Amino acid sequence: MYWYMGYNWAGDGHSLVTFSELANWSECSHWSGFVVNNFGKYTQFKENPCSYFTTGKQKASTLSLTVLVIIEMFNALNALSEDTSLLTIGLFANPWLLIAIALSIVLHCVILYISFFGQIFGTVPLSMNDWILVLMFSFPVFIIEEILKVINRQRNKNALMKGKKSV
Repeated sequence: MYWYMGYNWAGDGHSLVTFSELANWSECSHWSGFVVNNFGKYTQFKENPCSYFTTGKQKASTLSLTVLVIIEMFNALNALSEDTSLLTIGLFANPWLLIAIALSIVLHCVILYISFFGQIFGTVPLSMNDWILVLMFSFPVFIIEEILKVINRQRNKNALMKGKKSV
């Protein structure tokens, strides 16, 4: 949704649409005066602006896929400990995990930047702005998990204190 409605700093020249247009994209052929910009490899939007929501969705889909991949990599790091902060444990607590994460990201980049795989998987290359956007949408999972770890530590501490009082 953000790519279609708010990502005006992408630098690729794609048009932004309203929520109503995005929510009702299947009715596009009935809209009068709907126009979107051609951008990148897409040159058909002047003739058929409605194709913006079908063939033009490759970038939005690629961004969504990449956000999911990066979120899962952050979740893998978060899983190093159920209670202890990653900041306390340190990134290098499990070097094999770092190797697996790096390999996963490299393989993901293969499907993004090697056109043969991009055609197979229906992805497009991401720009630096796109990677910034991916991190902006992915990083909150790390922050949320760290907050949940603080809450869990406090809950465990309270349960321990309650158990000591009853003994």
